[in-house]
Amino acid sequence: MGPNGSGKSTFLRMCALLERPDSGRIDFMDGDTLLDNTAALTRRITLLLPTVGVFNTTVYENVAYGLRIRKVKKPEIEEKVALALKTVSLEDKAKHRALTLSSGETQRMGLARALVISPDLLILDEPTAAVDAENSRAIEGILLNIKHSLKATIIFATHDTHLAESAADTILAVSGGLLAEIA
Repeated sequence: MGPNGSGKSTFLRMCALLERPDSGRIDFMDGDTLLDNTAALTRRITLLLPTVGVFNTTVYENVAYGLRIRKVKKPEIEEKVALALKTVSLEDKAKHRALTLSSGETQRMGLARALVISPDLLILDEPTAAVDAENSRAIEGILLNIKHSLKATIIFATHDTHLAESAADTILAVSGGLLAEIA
């Protein structure tokens, strides 16, 4: 948590291997230094940005994309996409055009797309920033559910104190690019 410009998104981009730190190092869960093993580690990390990129196709195809590029077989794709859509309560939207979704539904679709590939590290940058109160509560519920069922580390940046306190095990307060407090 921290105010705009405090370094939250920069830290998340470094964890997602999109940006290098000026100094220090980042270690992955098994001790691999991220900067030394980027090719192998990138497939184990998923970053969901506040604005979800949407392909001009169905919700199902948007969620299946990561599995298709990983050459997963069709029956497994069908099973995993169905589960991911159910997890984010969008199973009834699978055949809809993704571009017709509301902003909250689009954010949940992005979350399904992130979850479907079973990442070891799930990074969420302001997952509730661009959504209404109803979808914010839905995303909070999804995060709480996946926190207990997903065998992954979840790191998220938020301004929402309630979300941080209800969904996080540890809260890092960032100010001016520096760690200010751990709660």
